[in-house]
Formats: sequence, structure tokens, C-alpha cells
Amino acid sequence: MSGLYDQLTVFCGNSNPELADEICQYIGIPRGRAEVFKFSNDNTFVRILESVRENDVFIVQSFADPINDSIMELLIMVDTLKRSSAGRVTAVIPYFGYGRTDKKDQPRVPITARLVAKLVGYSGADRVLTLDLHAGQIQGFFDVPVDEMSAMPLTARYFAQKRLVDPVVVSPDLGNTKRARNFAEAIDASLAIIEKRRLGNEDKSEVLNLIGSVEGKSVVIVDDEIDTAGSITQAATVCIQNGAREVYASAIHPVFSGPAIDRLMESPIKEIVVTNSILLPESKKMDKLTVLSVAPLLGETIQRVHTGASVSAAYRAEETRLAR
Repeated sequence: MSGLYDQLTVFCGNSNPELADEICQYIGIPRGRAEVFKFSNDNTFVRILESVRENDVFIVQSFADPINDSIMELLIMVDTLKRSSAGRVTAVIPYFGYGRTDKKDQPRVPITARLVAKLVGYSGADRVLTLDLHAGQIQGFFDVPVDEMSAMPLTARYFAQKRLVDPVVVSPDLGNTKRARNFAEAIDASLAIIEKRRLGNEDKSEVLNLIGSVEGKSVVIVDDEIDTAGSITQAATVCIQNGAREVYASAIHPVFSGPAIDRLMESPIKEIVVTNSILLPESKKMDKLTVLSVAPLLGETIQRVHTGASVSAAYRAEETRLAR
């Protein structure tokens, strides 16, 4: 199938250039040349260093630390590319920050996920490609088409190949149960759920109950992201207290903010498996951390969006690649 637009071009901001380079390597094209930096007055400046007239442009930019800078870089890059006569601009957001602010759960608070989604559309983006949103309804916050891919098959395949003894997948909270159930089905494991309640706005929670059995089993705690690691390390401790043989953790997005690294290092978790949706500095890496690359999945999806082919078939292409 011939391309619907002219040349495919991939740019990136400063949030995750390594992932952008891996995506370009998968596709077989050089990364687009651009300058993205701050002036001394803290204003972000963007300059595209090559022609993009009528090109099909993809901008790879995770909304990660520093999150507000990352968002502004993307918005300004989109505007710059549209003003440079790009044919179509797709915002590739491997990690959508502010995703946890997806509803009003107390009086007089914002729905920031909706605000940020609207800003992406207002900047001129024609469509969005993202990975594992915190909540499904966030897709509806955008005014442009959204392709939400999932890296869960990638992480699930990793654990399936480990052939754990009597595995059980544990959801660290009730809201994550569907994701954990799908993961459990993928690795042929049973399911357990930790019931907890969140205390205020300080990333603190209290475990109320463990629903299901983990005694003598290999536990895989599954979540979409690890932020301060409070929930996942609490869950690991509860599982060990209830007789678990060993505990692993699996998440797509390694936010690792605040005390996360110290908590993970001190926890009984044997291995933490994440993806490179967020670029981790050396200070946030540890021996028991395994990072899987989402570049082939995103690269395959970008190619399919470019040519107008089925995006869902990207999963089959990824399964074929992993089976080689």
C-alpha cells in the first residue's frame, strides 16, 4: 500500500531521544534534525533543520520528568512543524503524564489529563499514538484520533518465558484488576487482588485486605506505572507475609519519583520489569531492574499509520519478531 502522505519523518524532543533513535533504527530511517532547547529566560525554542513540506511527521516525546518542560516542547514542536507545512503531524507519547488526574475524586480539583489532551489537539497535532494510558477514558479527552497501544503482551511474554513455579498475578489495587486479569490469562496464572485505600494527596495508602491466595506461589505484581513505588512495595511485603515463594514486579512506565529507588531496593521484590517508555538516568537504574524496549512496537505502529494499514496487526508483527 502506498503512503497517504509524503516522506515519513521522525523527530523527538529531549524527553527520550534514545527511544526515538531505536524507533528510527527499526524503521530504517535517520532521525529528523531539530534544535530544542531553552533560552536563559527559561523560554523553550524549537527550530526544524530540514524541510518537512507535506511530510508525514511523528514526534516522539514522553511526558516525563521534567514533565511540564516535556509537554511544552511537544506543543511547540507541533506548532513549528505545522507552520513548516508538514502534511500530517502525529504526537507519539509513550508515557502520558498527568494521566492519574483523569477525574474529580474530591471537591474543587482539576481534570488535568483532559486539559493536557486538549492542548495537544489545540497545538495542531492531527493524531496521537500512545502506550498504556492510566485510564481508558483518557482517549476520549483528545479532539483528534488516538491509537493506544499496549506493551503488556511484551512484559507478559517475558514472564511466560521465565516459567515461574505456580505463578499468581497480583493487582496492587482494585482499579487495576482488569489489567492484572488480562496479564494472568496471558501467562496462565491465577489472580489475587490487594484492597487498599489512598490517604489524601501525599501518595500514601493503607492495605486493607488480600483477596486470593499467594502462599507458596511465585507472585507477579502488575501495574501500569511505578511512581513513588509505595503501592507496589507494600503489595510485595503483604505477599511475603502471606507466604509467597518469591515476588516480581511488572509495569510499563518507570516513573520512579521521590523515594521510589530506595523503596524498591529495600523491598523483597526479586526483579522489576519495565519498558523504556521513560528514559531512566543512571541514578535510577539498579541490578534487579530489567528494561524491555517498546521501539519495535512503536516503530511498527508508526509504519502502519503512515501507510494506512491495520494498526492492530502491529501486535502480530511484534509476536512474530519475538518468536524468532
